[in-house]
Amino acid sequence: MQEKSCFGMFIKYASLNVLGMIALSCYILADTFFVSKALGANGLTALNLAIPVYSFINGSGLMIGMGGGTKYSIFKSQKNKDRADQIFTNGAAMTAMMAGIFFLLGLFAAGPLIRLLGADDTVYEMGKTYLRVILMFAPMFMTNNLLLCFIRNDGAPQLSMTAMIVGSLSNVVLDYVFMFPLNMGIFGAAFATGLAPVISIGILSSYLLRKRNQFHLKKCRILPNLIQGIFSSGLPSLVTEVSSGIVMIVFNMIILGLAGNTGVAAYGVIANLSLVVISIYTGISQGIQPLMSSYYGSGNRKNISSTLRYAMCAVVLVSALIYLSIFFGADTIASVFNSEQNQALQSIAQTGLRIYFTGCVFAGFNIVLSVYFTSTDNPLPAHIISLLRGFIFIIPMAFLLSALGELLGVWAAFPVTEFLVCLTGLGLFLKQSGARHRSGSFQDRL
Repeated sequence: MQEKSCFGMFIKYASLNVLGMIALSCYILADTFFVSKALGANGLTALNLAIPVYSFINGSGLMIGMGGGTKYSIFKSQKNKDRADQIFTNGAAMTAMMAGIFFLLGLFAAGPLIRLLGADDTVYEMGKTYLRVILMFAPMFMTNNLLLCFIRNDGAPQLSMTAMIVGSLSNVVLDYVFMFPLNMGIFGAAFATGLAPVISIGILSSYLLRKRNQFHLKKCRILPNLIQGIFSSGLPSLVTEVSSGIVMIVFNMIILGLAGNTGVAAYGVIANLSLVVISIYTGISQGIQPLMSSYYGSGNRKNISSTLRYAMCAVVLVSALIYLSIFFGADTIASVFNSEQNQALQSIAQTGLRIYFTGCVFAGFNIVLSVYFTSTDNPLPAHIISLLRGFIFIIPMAFLLSALGELLGVWAAFPVTEFLVCLTGLGLFLKQSGARHRSGSFQDRL
């Protein structure tokens, strides 16, 4: 009965979060589609150069939301209401401070920043405009992520899903309206994306206005140990998001040297589809996080193991469906974003899609395993996994394999990295499981 209940909770939380995260990832995918149609390869290049900054904003919000939500769920399951409220208050303060920094960067430094990211004179103005708007909406993106995570951990995953889906659908509609009937260009794409979290927050606020929330802002000090706890638990989420941005910057620079702006535009198709694919695994991991944190807080190890097993099985099934769809549909996928029918772009994107996404199953394992460690209050292995896949392995691998195989090597860097990290993660998991088993056996003997 307990096993059945555990499986039912997994299906409920994981499915709702996968749907919500797919919708959330469509923020940028919708921009990619409409920009490619309205502004062609140059618009796609400008967008691709600016997206890493969006990843950093989104990742910062997720770091605070996931880290705070994990700690909140553990304290909530232990009936420690004062500590739970302190976690939310400190998380809100962190959000305000970081969002303010992003806002000021958008106001005063969008131009130098887009130059630093590799924009030439052809795409500078479009890139600067997109980047400025996204940075100035950072308070909305980050507040939305904070509320989504806390409301999910408060037992209302349906509302989080609804907010994510409605916000994303509004972005798709507004993208079209701003870019075509109103002819607002790339500013319209950025403005539509910035309004989406505002709409999402409007939906989430109903939860607070009805006073259904069990978390509250509380007059208390900003405590360094709580900030450190939130940061430590949420860091893997930040690294996961930021790493996609860092990888895009590195890949953009390498591809610019190998295939110019056309190569970067082709990579834009792959990278933006990757955001959607990774969002599915992120949805599964965010779905299991409230469950695992609650089970951990109440000492239910059996349900933790069962939930992890369900998540890994889901990753295998989803990955098989994703790769088969991409392998056989690469031509169609590339052509959707190739409004100018550029044959070089089409050829590069098709080949890249088929090689790059061989790594998706390993990426799924790594993301789920990382959240498993943080949800059970053991963040160090999660930090190792996140840093290996985000920086330590992927960047040297991109330079090494591109030197050996040029563009084919660039595409192969992602699957090779994720596979190596997966082996490392498996070793960390087995080591932890062995340590817990020995600890349990010792306690039994006592």
